[in-house]
Amino acid sequence: MSFGRHAPAATPTRYRDIMIKEIAQITVKPGSESQFEQGVSKAKPLFLRSRGCHGVQLFRSVEQPQQYTLVVEWETVEDHMVHFRESPEFQQWRELVSDSFAAPPQVGHVSKVL
Repeated sequence: MSFGRHAPAATPTRYRDIMIKEIAQITVKPGSESQFEQGVSKAKPLFLRSRGCHGVQLFRSVEQPQQYTLVVEWETVEDHMVHFRESPEFQQWRELVSDSFAAPPQVGHVSKVL
């Protein structure tokens, strides 16, 4: 039996390179930035305990302080669009942040290319 230089590992690593990222562009009402950020902070555990979720990050625009980008790492689009969206955690998420929305979030999914 021969083991080549590139033999597979006994235990595969997590699928970080093939996961998808949910990208949500969120504009909040002027003056509600702090309330929104606190809501996302409270909601982070809701995401992380959901099936297939591996991370949550929130970014705020430097030029437009009411503009945020929420990035959530999921194993599959289905984990986000079906399992999370149909869960009580999604309803709790929306209760925590939706009063801050100036408009409905614009949501899409991306996968790593390079």
